[in-house]
Amino acid sequence: MTPPVQHRWLRWPNPAGSDGAASGSLAPPVGYGADYNPEQWPREVWAEDARLMREAGVTIVTLAVFSWAKLQPDADTWDFAWLDEVMDLMHAHGIAVDLATATASPPPWLTTAHPEILPVNERGETLWPGARQHWRPTSPVFREHALRLVEAMAERYGDHPALAAWHVSNELGCHNVYDYSSDAADAFRGWLRDRYKTADALNDAWGTSFWSQRYGSFDQVLPPRLAASYPNPTQQLDFKRFSSDALRDHLRAEAAVLRRLTPDVPVTTNFMVMGETRGMDYVGWAADLDFVSNDHYRQAVERADDELSFSANLTSGIAGGKPWYLMEHATSAVNWQDVNLPKSTAMLLHDALTHVAHGADSVCFFQWRASASGAEKYHSGMVPHAGADSELFRGVVRLGRTLEALAPVVGSERAQAPVAILFDWDSWWASELDSHPTSLLRYRQEALDWYGALLDAGVRADVVPVDADLSGYAMVVAPVLYLVPEETAERLRSYVDGGGHLVATYFSGIADADDRIYLGGYPGALRDLLGVRVEEFAPLLDGQTVRLSTGAVGSLWTEPVQLTDPATEVLASYLSGSLAGSPAVTRRPVGTGSAAYVSTRLGNEGLATVLPQLLAGAGVVSELPASARGTVERVVRTDGDAQFVFLVNRTEHRVVLPATGELLVGERDDDGAVVLDAHGVAVLREPATAS
Repeated sequence: MTPPVQHRWLRWPNPAGSDGAASGSLAPPVGYGADYNPEQWPREVWAEDARLMREAGVTIVTLAVFSWAKLQPDADTWDFAWLDEVMDLMHAHGIAVDLATATASPPPWLTTAHPEILPVNERGETLWPGARQHWRPTSPVFREHALRLVEAMAERYGDHPALAAWHVSNELGCHNVYDYSSDAADAFRGWLRDRYKTADALNDAWGTSFWSQRYGSFDQVLPPRLAASYPNPTQQLDFKRFSSDALRDHLRAEAAVLRRLTPDVPVTTNFMVMGETRGMDYVGWAADLDFVSNDHYRQAVERADDELSFSANLTSGIAGGKPWYLMEHATSAVNWQDVNLPKSTAMLLHDALTHVAHGADSVCFFQWRASASGAEKYHSGMVPHAGADSELFRGVVRLGRTLEALAPVVGSERAQAPVAILFDWDSWWASELDSHPTSLLRYRQEALDWYGALLDAGVRADVVPVDADLSGYAMVVAPVLYLVPEETAERLRSYVDGGGHLVATYFSGIADADDRIYLGGYPGALRDLLGVRVEEFAPLLDGQTVRLSTGAVGSLWTEPVQLTDPATEVLASYLSGSLAGSPAVTRRPVGTGSAAYVSTRLGNEGLATVLPQLLAGAGVVSELPASARGTVERVVRTDGDAQFVFLVNRTEHRVVLPATGELLVGERDDDGAVVLDAHGVAVLREPATAS
């Protein structure tokens, strides 16, 4: 099982001049602020920034993320005077600081003196300076210089009264997760020695008898660089695991320095749980932090609200249900999508409060003041190019007032939902490797489809790591759980034997931890539990579909499902295509539990035709009135004494629904019903026994 997050929250300092109270003794607010980059602006702007931060209700800023070149102009020179001034300025205005270690991007003097720290791609091409994150995670030279900077930062600011937390690097792996350099090759071999112990064990795990790949020693192994054909799939999978671990090792190295010098200051780093960012297995990383932090940007995709909610929910799952820190999101447009649309101030509030609903106790943005130059000058900020006299800044101020009203929520944890959706980085990586039955499969999208369908049904679901405790969940959905080690299969069997209701999808249970196929028919490790057997996959061409007896339309994938247990029932059959008449969705009763199988991709609309039967069999009902199902998301946090119910309007239409409890955010009509304007959010406090 994954070790739990340590969870020491922000060390909130008292404002300068507060009388009597010991440091950190004041009631914690909702963290509200942004990355602040004063080095981009003349000194006379700084005082105006501090004044506007107070007006907006800012309580915390992140400093020094990309300041290495300014803090250390050359190998032997340090310049902390400007940062001293900004730290003091923040403290004087009652604003806490999440201080970055500033190691995210090496300065030009370092890459000039040591070009061997630059990463190399799979083609052997060097990635040169000029952007950011141009360093090898396994470079001993980079590590030496980075830790020297970390030590200098910790020694200088560890006792500063504004310091609330340390922020290690920034978005580790955003641009340099996969490095194929000689340093990476050496480190990869060491990682493999630790994992397999002997070359024979590696050969067995990787199946190197195929294509004459057998290794006589670890010294012969390389990263999966550009090859004449498909590189060995387990080599690719292990390199993904290694690359995530290499970045995690750097995180641990910086954290160790900080904890040695400033043991009372919590340590975090910003994850990127959003969209298709997949290179870092954050489930393991979380154990190295005092609290989890995440960056999320609204995706330009269909059902973008669902993606935002899913990502926030998964972040909560990674954090073990404990509160977490939203380190970055956008007040309006970003600069890096194909078309960068602005965000209304209503959506500004909606997005922020959806993250709070799923456990965020701090809501921060990139960045405070929109840059006037550089690659991100068209990325929105809390203060836009138009300045404080703008609708965007007025929306920022309104959000600050709203977050002040949510101070009672701080410290509360996720209230367990009736349904869990399993999320597994190994399965994400392995299911989308090359030379598979289809290249169109998208692991995260299948999980998101189920999440959205449950939202449409008005049913709360927790997105949790695959090794999470499943007790207490009435139903567990395992989308494309491709890699299933025996211990995972046993946990799922025990869950079902204990009365739980499992739902697995196509391409699940196929391979073990080394991506070796379970022989005897699919779905491999889950075959007996599900009571079905598949001899061969039947993926569909892009755009090709099949009809099901429920009225659903399947795409991407089909399977000729055979029932192997007389008790297994058919919930839906194929009506068209080569598999017409054969089972498409099945369920096998197991005592008071069950194990269901969905052999095609149904999408949100198709899942709506099979979910009612699956939910009813698990005894799961919506907590929302019928009039609000499909339009409102209900999320619950609890502190043991009270529960905080967030009602999020998922539509552009006004919604009115009955709701009890003390209204912290939102409005009621004359009849006492909660009124949600388009994309509006209401928050109620109720007794903990109410649910």
